[in-house]
Amino acid sequence: MNKSYTKAERTRNFIIESTAVIFNKKGYAGTSLSDLTKATGLTKGSIYGNFENKEEVAVAVFDYNYSRVANLTSQEVNRATTCYDKLMAYVRVYQKIIKETMNRGGCPVLNTATEADDTNELLRKRAADVVLNWEGNLTAIIKKGILKKEFKTNIDPRKTALSIIALIEGGIMISNITGDVTSMDLILNTVETLIDQIER
Repeated sequence: MNKSYTKAERTRNFIIESTAVIFNKKGYAGTSLSDLTKATGLTKGSIYGNFENKEEVAVAVFDYNYSRVANLTSQEVNRATTCYDKLMAYVRVYQKIIKETMNRGGCPVLNTATEADDTNELLRKRAADVVLNWEGNLTAIIKKGILKKEFKTNIDPRKTALSIIALIEGGIMISNITGDVTSMDLILNTVETLIDQIER
């Protein structure tokens, strides 16, 4: 059953979707009110009638941008039947979305973390929560894989999880800044090798 949205909810969603790429490319500090009004065709009053301030728009946009990747990842992980394949699901997702990610200005988590680490505590915390959640999910998969005897018992689950995250985020950064998607292919191959190496 489709959820019916109120006019206010539809307007909020329109603002979020219309400004998602702008915030991701320009960042919080670089995005002006005129950018928001130009992208949406709405007045300042209409935007601030639906959001308290620019920061609230930026947080909603971050959640929206991240949810696009999170939903795809969740679908792939849930389809996988083994812990090994659940880890490989992350490789499959980022192989699929790297070009779209580059077109949309890069990874919202990486962009937000880089910009907001010293300038916006709310956005920094939002990005940190995403990374910690990602780390927790990967660590849980690896621990389960060890218990199910899919993975070696002498591996460090957290270290492996953090290595996977660092490789993927680093690959997106390199591909985005150089405009070379083949960089991500090579780095995702390294992620595959890392996962292969922990398999029993």
